[in-house]
Amino acid sequence: MSHRRRPAVRGGRPLLALLLSAFFLVGVCAATGIAWDPLSTGAAGSRSAPAVDVPWSAGPSDAPGPASSPPATTPPPTKGAAAKGNPKGATDTGAERPTGALPFDMPQPAALRSGEAGKKLVFAHYFTPYPLSLDNASADNDYYTRNYLNPDGESGKHGKYGGLLRDRPLPVAPKSGDWEFANLQQEVRTARAAGIDGFTLDLLSLSGRNWDRSNLLMAAARSVDPAFKIMLMPDMTSLKTDDPGVLAEAIATLADAPSAHRLPDGRLVVSPFKAEEKSVAWWTEVIGILKAEHGIRTAFVPLFLDFGAHSGEFAPISHGFSEWGSRSYVGQESSTRDVQRAHGMGKIWMQPVSVQDARPNQGIYDEAGNTATLRATWTRAIEDGADWVQLTTWNDYSEGSQFAPSLHNGHAYLDLTSYYLTKFKTGSWPKIVRDTLYLSARTQFAHADPTGDQSLVMSLRKGSAPPRDRVEVLSFLTGPGVVGTTVGSALDSHEAPAGIHSELLPLKAGTSAAHVVRGGRATAKVELPYRADHTVEVQDLQYYAATSGREP
Repeated sequence: MSHRRRPAVRGGRPLLALLLSAFFLVGVCAATGIAWDPLSTGAAGSRSAPAVDVPWSAGPSDAPGPASSPPATTPPPTKGAAAKGNPKGATDTGAERPTGALPFDMPQPAALRSGEAGKKLVFAHYFTPYPLSLDNASADNDYYTRNYLNPDGESGKHGKYGGLLRDRPLPVAPKSGDWEFANLQQEVRTARAAGIDGFTLDLLSLSGRNWDRSNLLMAAARSVDPAFKIMLMPDMTSLKTDDPGVLAEAIATLADAPSAHRLPDGRLVVSPFKAEEKSVAWWTEVIGILKAEHGIRTAFVPLFLDFGAHSGEFAPISHGFSEWGSRSYVGQESSTRDVQRAHGMGKIWMQPVSVQDARPNQGIYDEAGNTATLRATWTRAIEDGADWVQLTTWNDYSEGSQFAPSLHNGHAYLDLTSYYLTKFKTGSWPKIVRDTLYLSARTQFAHADPTGDQSLVMSLRKGSAPPRDRVEVLSFLTGPGVVGTTVGSALDSHEAPAGIHSELLPLKAGTSAAHVVRGGRATAKVELPYRADHTVEVQDLQYYAATSGREP
């Protein structure tokens, strides 16, 4: 069952607040992410959080810049520059491939985009409210630090749930010139280097900053890589128009961009989030207007919150189907049924793949089981024969569901995804050519209560796996080896076979580390520098992760 918008419930758990020193620890590494947008009241509509204000432009004070309330009547879409690319029309075709960061040698983009591999597409769900930077300021004092990670930020409006976010995009250095465009280009490069074919673009509004950023992303994708595609995903929990013509005009505006995802036969792919919000007749009218007034043929791929209840009625107008999916490692067997049902109707299936989900402002979370959810959802996509995959999400930090490189996870989840993505697209498991360790743990224990002023705490979502207090050492080894571990003051070791192996250790107060020993020599080392404590001020139920393949 999908749960993207289920109501919140209460329960207990604290968070470890990370202050400015944590940002310096990671520094101004390359990264990805995106910002919360003011002009869209439903920004959270596609995810969870209530709408919040963000700075309209950089400035010295903490006060957000002007944000406008939604108009009583939805205006026609603002004309954007989606089709123009960057001003000089320059094209960056060079991929930034990680060298030695992964346990295997990543295939080049051409190998993943051609032949049978090119038919298996992987998209990452892009949430426009959280950019790499909100104000082009240094990470030690930018808007994320002052207002989103700080429980007292934005004049205390997020105080009851301990602050809006628990993680943020991996910090980037301030840039000169058009820094927003440059940051979007960086995100495209990061996704492409991981093997991702494109973004599913969550369209939250038809005017304002979310809309402008959507246009800018279309241009950034084109300027970095003409083969990187953007699938349009109107968010029907956020777009407040009942006029099919208004939505059709907005889609047509973005469809002018060469980066808009089309099938080989030229049809534009439109994949609305929570498609069941509107009737089949309504969508039929949108599709008809696109063809009659804009000359656009459509491949309709609705994403449902309840696929089983609506697939039959939508089948006549649909090229394929998708669902938002579950965020815990248990209960994933239902995806097999969904793929079979879609294929039985002659439709393609876009499988959701997730890493975790923790929503402070909704008071709810799923037990991800360290990397178990990531591995389970990828396994289902591979074994069940999904046609496309959607990573849910690239950068929704209010859900804690991000695959994009972040402050607390680095590239760990994205690097793991590259391994499974390669199998999904090529049909063969990549050969492990270098020892690599992935270490994951929470920074607090399952039943700890926050000691600060937080009044809304997260409880476990119904149907999730039970909470657990474990450190996971996920090893990718070229041959059998001994893995030494440190969890708090506990020293231990275990034998790990060649290939992939998950070892779970009891969580203890302190930091964690692991290393591989083979022939008396350490071949890989990883440290998770964030302390786990029994007493914490703010509840944080996300798993933190690190990899031996990259410098911290």
